[in-house]
Amino acid sequence: MKHIGAVQAVVTAPDFDREPTAAELDAIESEIPLITAELELLDAQIVTLDREPSPLNLRRIRRARRRVLVARRELTNRGVAGSPEVA
Repeated sequence: MKHIGAVQAVVTAPDFDREPTAAELDAIESEIPLITAELELLDAQIVTLDREPSPLNLRRIRRARRRVLVARRELTNRGVAGSPEVA
């Protein structure tokens, strides 16, 4: 049996071996409040997976949803305010 190999190096290989750029790290850091709020919502929802949610659990889910909405709004407003104006 004949072995068939690639003639050229993989084109996308160097991209996987690089570190994140400063701009990418800044973008991630600006999204941390949203990520944290989404994790809190997920935690609140996980608690209620195997049983009926108590009034306390329902309140926790509602508050977590509100935090997610606030974080998304703030992130969106910051993105619009920080974007350069197009003439």
